[in-house]
Amino acid sequence: MTATGTDIVELDRIAVYEALRVVELAQEEDWERDTPCAGWNLRRLVAHMAAQHHGFAAAARGAGQDRAYWREPEDMGAPARTHRAAATAVLAAFAELGATEREFALPELGLSVPGRTAIGFHFIDYVVHAWDVAATLGTAPDLSEDVLDIALVVARLVPTDPAGRGPGFAFAPPLDVPPDAGPLDEALRLLGRAPEHWPTKSR
Repeated sequence: MTATGTDIVELDRIAVYEALRVVELAQEEDWERDTPCAGWNLRRLVAHMAAQHHGFAAAARGAGQDRAYWREPEDMGAPARTHRAAATAVLAAFAELGATEREFALPELGLSVPGRTAIGFHFIDYVVHAWDVAATLGTAPDLSEDVLDIALVVARLVPTDPAGRGPGFAFAPPLDVPPDAGPLDEALRLLGRAPEHWPTKSR
């Protein structure tokens, strides 16, 4: 699930750093805000993001089948700090020599996939989560058109089978895409987000 010829590790690093940036914009009063992820406030969303980072880091090192690595942190008293530590861990794991060639066990999918494909999953997830957090805070992610164009390529490859979309899965069912949608809006709508419900506003 990656575009041929792209450096997926570098693309993922860019997405993760942007997610880090927007998470660290949050103030204490923001952690209980609702997010585009139905039923989750910002604290819960960031806990999920941290868990996914730790899980993918474990998968990169051959331990992804152990569900303990995928559990959300129990202590979310300092969400931004917890998230930063998890992001640092996954970036280090993906940067290791040969990471893209290893098999990653992903228990959420019930299978193992090549590292390059798994990192592609992580990349699109963190483009979307960077937007989720930014939208919660009334702002927008700062990602280049080149990155967003690749994100759209990946989003178009995500299966749309209703059996794999919705509650309990990574993405909601796809939404209709207006003909004038830009690459980020199209990617978001393909992955079940409704950006028009989360306008950018001054803070």
